[in-house]
Amino acid sequence: MPPTDQRVQVPPNCDLTLGMVCVDKSEPGRTVWRMLADERFANPVGIIQGGFVAAFADSAMGASSVTWAKERKVFSANAELKVSFMKPARVGTTLTCTAYVVSGGARAAFLECDVTDDDDRLIARATSTYLLTARDGS
Repeated sequence: MPPTDQRVQVPPNCDLTLGMVCVDKSEPGRTVWRMLADERFANPVGIIQGGFVAAFADSAMGASSVTWAKERKVFSANAELKVSFMKPARVGTTLTCTAYVVSGGARAAFLECDVTDDDDRLIARATSTYLLTARDGS
């Protein structure tokens, strides 16, 4: 039986739907995620629709903002999001999103991320501001 201070972390439904998996969260404020560019997310011309890439970036940056808060237990809410699409995300490739906190304080964190493909091509770059609220409501 695991010690009582360890919890099993269940991914949110949005991460499960996208099939995204965290592969590194060893550094506070930085996380790395992977996701298969599944044909379910393709647009009529056969590339991944940008909204799915944006959702991938949003989830990764939100997670990074929470790890950045370290010992504080916070909820993180996206206040704004900008995504620049550089190249098409082709069906069947594995996308990697590296998200990190650029700056922040007690109430907000400013993040960036890069989404790359199997060939390390930059697919998208996103920036976002997350509002941090203590889980106890204060």
